[in-house]
Parts: sequence; C-alpha cells; structure tokens
Amino acid sequence: MPHKTIELLDKGRQANIDNNCRKAGIVELPETGRLIISGDLHGHCRNFEKILAFANLAENEQTHVIFQEIIHGGPEDSHGGCLSFKLLLKAIQAKLEYPNQVHLVLGNHDTAFINNSSVLKNGKEMNVAMRQAMDECFGSECEQIKTKMAQFLFSQPLAVKCQNRIWISHSLPSPKYIDKFDTTIFSRQLRCNDIVRPGSAYLLTWGRRHNQNMLDQLAEALDVDIFIVGHQPQSQGWERAAENLFIIASDHNHGCIMELDLAKTYTPEQIPDCIITLASIS
Repeated sequence: MPHKTIELLDKGRQANIDNNCRKAGIVELPETGRLIISGDLHGHCRNFEKILAFANLAENEQTHVIFQEIIHGGPEDSHGGCLSFKLLLKAIQAKLEYPNQVHLVLGNHDTAFINNSSVLKNGKEMNVAMRQAMDECFGSECEQIKTKMAQFLFSQPLAVKCQNRIWISHSLPSPKYIDKFDTTIFSRQLRCNDIVRPGSAYLLTWGRRHNQNMLDQLAEALDVDIFIVGHQPQSQGWERAAENLFIIASDHNHGCIMELDLAKTYTPEQIPDCIITLASIS
C-alpha cells in the first residue's frame, strides 16, 4: 500500500503539471463546455461521490470539475486522527482518470500541510490530527508519503480562469494586503516562499473580509468580472458576499455546487440560478 500511494502521488503531481489547460499558475478553460465548481470538502466523502456522479465525466468529455480544500475534516480513526488524506487520494485517482477534466486548486489547508504549520478547524489542530493518522496507516514509509503529498499539493494550480470572465480560486487576498499581492504569481512557476506569509500564494489562499473596492481593483487586474471562491464557511452552502463575489461550500449536508455553461456569459444576478444543493443529488 505505501508503494502504491507514493506512485499515485507522483503521478498526480505530474498530471497537475501536464494538464493541457494549465498555463503557468492557473488553468484556463476552453470557451465551450460545462463547469462544475465545488467548495471546500474537508473530508466529506459522500459529497465528493455525489459531485463525481453528477459530473458523469466518462460520458461528458467537455465537462470540467473543480475541487478544493479536500483535507482536514470528516472521518477519524479510533485515536481521533483525521482520515481526510484518504479522500485526497481518491481525488487524485479521479484526476488521473480524467487528467484534463478534474482540476484541484490550492487551498490554505494545503499550504498549512506543506509548511507543517498550525491550522485549526472546530477547535482541533488538523495537521497534527492528520499526520498522526497517516503515521498509523503507513508506518515506516509515512515520512516519504508526507513529502510526496506536500509535493502534490504544491503542484496544484492557484486558480481557474474561464473565457466567460469567471474566476475560481480558493480565496482572494484580504483588502489590507492587496497592495502587497503580486498578480504575476499566476504567470510564473510557484516558489516555496510564495506559500509562506507574506507570500502571494499565502495571501491568496488565506484572505477574508473582501470589500467591493478591492474586488473591483482585482477584477480589473485579472481581466475578469465574477469571483467564485471557497474558504469561508457557509452554513447554507453558499453566499453572495459582494456584488461580484460568491462563496460556495460543499463540506456538510447543506453543501452546494455550481454548474456553469462555459459558452455563456453571466451577470452576477444570474449566478444564484446556477447553484445546486448536494442534497438534491442522489
């Protein structure tokens, strides 16, 4: 099992790099097709399965699915260890099966794992909990697997950009740090110091409390109209947080996804009609 896990992580990392939609730090989707956007998953296996079933990628070659924030949450082992790494491995398997249709984007919990830094969820330190569960599962091979997992997470794109002017990333920089944010991070290779505070990938994935002035400024810089992010918990599964900012969550029983037509231009007022509750998917 450890050997197969190492091989899976290596292949997944290469698949992230070789994605035919990948342009440096972002994925640029084609002008036609169907896009399914999920929010944070945090180990929610059932919702992950529902999203894949809804996408039906085998029969829909022009369908793309975005996953984010897969680790830290969900089932635990008998010692309280976090088993969400198992869902990440399932997501990588889906990536390998549909390498140019499944897109995993970098989240703040990913950067925390890469840096082995503290990250709390519901009062629990999740890196410790997940690393303990991995130790239990993989034994003497665990340190190599942790390294390979960090390399996979680091290889993920920062964002997805659609030709209909919609942008998807885990979050956006907080307003107080926007002047320190370097948008050229999207057009070059990611560096280790980018994911450590105050690096721009760190600012991108950890930002909160966005205001309209900052969003308008960033939209102009990135040449987009609408932002769709995760990161901030949503008890009802989604929120319109600003005129052109939507937050989506997929990590609980009220979780949602979003379905878009890549050939269609949307106004912010039309985006709520694209929300689908995961509870409605059998």
